[in-house]
Amino acid sequence: MAADHAGARQARIIHGESTTEIPVHLLFRDESGPVSVPLAPAVVARRLGADEQARAARPAPQGRRVPAADPELAERPARVLSGAVGVLAGLGGMAGCAAVTWWAGVLPPDAARALELPVSGGTGAGLVQWAAYAGAGTLALLGFGGLARGRTGRAWVLARCGRYRGTVRRTGLLWLSPLVLRRRVDVRLRHWRSEPMPAVDAHGVPLRVVLLVTWRVKDTARAVLGTEDHETYLRECVESALARVLPQVSADLPTAKDGVTLRHVEAAADTLTRLVAQDAAPVGLEVFSTQPTRVEYAPEVAEWIQRRRIAALDARHRDTVLSSVVDSVEDTITRLTTRGLVELDDYERKALVKDLTVAFYTGRPADGV
Repeated sequence: MAADHAGARQARIIHGESTTEIPVHLLFRDESGPVSVPLAPAVVARRLGADEQARAARPAPQGRRVPAADPELAERPARVLSGAVGVLAGLGGMAGCAAVTWWAGVLPPDAARALELPVSGGTGAGLVQWAAYAGAGTLALLGFGGLARGRTGRAWVLARCGRYRGTVRRTGLLWLSPLVLRRRVDVRLRHWRSEPMPAVDAHGVPLRVVLLVTWRVKDTARAVLGTEDHETYLRECVESALARVLPQVSADLPTAKDGVTLRHVEAAADTLTRLVAQDAAPVGLEVFSTQPTRVEYAPEVAEWIQRRRIAALDARHRDTVLSSVVDSVEDTITRLTTRGLVELDDYERKALVKDLTVAFYTGRPADGV
């Protein structure tokens, strides 16, 4: 019986069971809350059943994730009518109101004679007349209230009851349903020049960068309904791209093997354009270029660099002046001793060199010319 029980224990009752190895350091934790542990292939192992096959491991996502666009917000043309239909409907409604007024006998006799209309035998506005008034007035309001003017470079995004109903890119006089919410969007090619934005280079030097972004709205539905404000979203994308690109390059000294710095405007612009276009695509924005128009040091760094440059120029000027004075003294003493005008020992030579150096240096103009 014991052998039978041992054999029953060794037999697998559930063929699809799985075994998970628990890391040793989790056995001695004092926290009682839930624990989240990344599962690696060496930590978790799964036994396959008899009717299962090995599945290929999915590669881990690499890089930064970009939000996916909502497929329900893809731009599509809306149903619109010509503006002539709205004008005719409005005029028809007004004519209907005038006809009901004459029918009810409310039209003044002077107006009837001016319009050459026969005198109506109506005794007043009744229930039927008021219903006709309501119908004709509604027709006039719908006809004139739905008129809209489409312009080149502008579009209308239509929504009704919170649902996207289409986009109107046509120009001219149009008729749209007055029951839909209209939002005008500028779809022209636009430029946006940023304010000086703070950034740092690869050496941690504070900078101020001004960017010029060329962009336009490509998908009006995603730009208007997919985000609260697409212009603000674009500015945030530009700041994010700038914060990711500038810390990888240097302002003056090359840090990479290819020697790319912020002075190579084309390389920095290509990288910024690619990142901004990638971030702005899910909300229907098309970015053509992101060009750094001005890159300068922060005010505190610029002042320090200016002082350092002035000190370097002053030191170089002093070195040039001193070299010229020493050459003049050497040439003077050489001529005096070569021609036999004076005979100098070491002490006298040193004293003469000192006196001539002081005389030549103090006798030069202040600008060193």
